[in-house]
Amino acid sequence: MATFDITGVVQSLHEARHSWRQTQRRNSEAGNREFPSRDALSSIIDCLKGVLFPMRLGPPDLRQESEDFHVAHALDASLHALLHQVKRELAYNANLRGDGGPVDEEALTAVRSFAAALPGIRTLLDSDVLAAYQGDPAARSVDEVLLCYPGVLAMIHYRLAHQLYALGLPLLARIVSELAHSATGIDIHPGAQIGAGFFIDHGTGVVIGETAVIGERVRVYQAVTLGAKRFPTDAEGNLQKGLPRHPVVEDDVVIYAGATILGRITLGKGAVIGGNVWLTHDVPAGGRVAQAESREGAQANGIGAS
Repeated sequence: MATFDITGVVQSLHEARHSWRQTQRRNSEAGNREFPSRDALSSIIDCLKGVLFPMRLGPPDLRQESEDFHVAHALDASLHALLHQVKRELAYNANLRGDGGPVDEEALTAVRSFAAALPGIRTLLDSDVLAAYQGDPAARSVDEVLLCYPGVLAMIHYRLAHQLYALGLPLLARIVSELAHSATGIDIHPGAQIGAGFFIDHGTGVVIGETAVIGERVRVYQAVTLGAKRFPTDAEGNLQKGLPRHPVVEDDVVIYAGATILGRITLGKGAVIGGNVWLTHDVPAGGRVAQAESREGAQANGIGAS
């Protein structure tokens, strides 16, 4: 019969955990789990999808006459579950600052604000769904778009995560956005600002950075990156966090597959960026950039050749 040194491995793992917690100034006497739960957040977001779109993303046996009853019950359950996760993040942050104390009131205020934002989030998502339906000739209905399109799923997660981010809950927000990233291959940082009517077609490989600002009725295709060109450091060589470093995309811009847009540049209203373009300079309103465009043609449009 095979045997293993379970005791030795357990002891070594204990020592590794203890060492890590000491270097990270973790509370070794907390006893309970300190961090929000990814599994719990996944269940909460699934429940909230049914709150936002009960007849399409809610229970399969739901009937319209009981729609409000379901929404009330599901919303109450999800908000209470979310409150528990919010308390964990706030307590964790307070412990890192060294000013740990009660976080119950702060957590309750945050969750109440989140709940109050849900109708507005639903309105924004309606605009995203409509943009996907109108922008894709293969879409047969808005219901198909909502049920099937990975870009719409990513936007549901993003819009919920962005609200958590705005409420000072970046860890919860990042978990929610990464759940969609894992499912769709679309990576939208919850700190990005995205206007109404945003459509991600196909979607796989899309990356949108934390400080990106996107206007209304913008359309992007698969493998588009809105990223940073460089990462400034401080005097000690540490990365400086939170600086504006991602593109600003104005209203009605279209960015085709494989385009890489880097740095704090501006794509003017109505600009069209062709596939596989590598772009690090501003594009004026109505400008067009294509990979194979000649220098003369680009200059005629008022922009440099890509």
